[in-house]
Amino acid sequence: MKQLVLTLIGQDKPGLVDHLATVVNENNGNWTASNLSHLAGYFAGILQLEVSEQDLPKLTQALEQITDLDIKIQHGIAHTLNEQQHLRFVITGNDRPGIVRELSSVIKHKGTNIIHFESSKQSAPNWGVPLFTAVATVELPAGVSRNEVVKALEAIATDIVVDVETEH
Repeated sequence: MKQLVLTLIGQDKPGLVDHLATVVNENNGNWTASNLSHLAGYFAGILQLEVSEQDLPKLTQALEQITDLDIKIQHGIAHTLNEQQHLRFVITGNDRPGIVRELSSVIKHKGTNIIHFESSKQSAPNWGVPLFTAVATVELPAGVSRNEVVKALEAIATDIVVDVETEH
């Protein structure tokens, strides 16, 4: 099976996911993972598909015919993640320009790789400033402890709180 990674964006309207899922299904593709969002009036997402080699040209052509979405197709590459080295955490702090750069800089400096990152800005009227929240999963390199990464993230500013999610 061939793995495909699709990035897509288009003006949001009802039925986009259904249309995309129908095209994938009708062309013998299997939708295996996705992250889809409504952002500032647009529907944006990334998804992973698998398809047999023989059905790949037909599926690719059908995806390219979808006019409501700009779709970019990448062929997946073999890669394995070491889930034993994953650290999942929630970061909360006062929102400000550059906060994602600060967080990603610390993560990069510690040699960790971001596996998943989801962020949002929320109103916090009782605090006087909006709150930034991010949920992240990173893969730790050998020799780097979870506590080391958490302490480095919390050292960015006094208002940053990092809650490590434990595995169930």
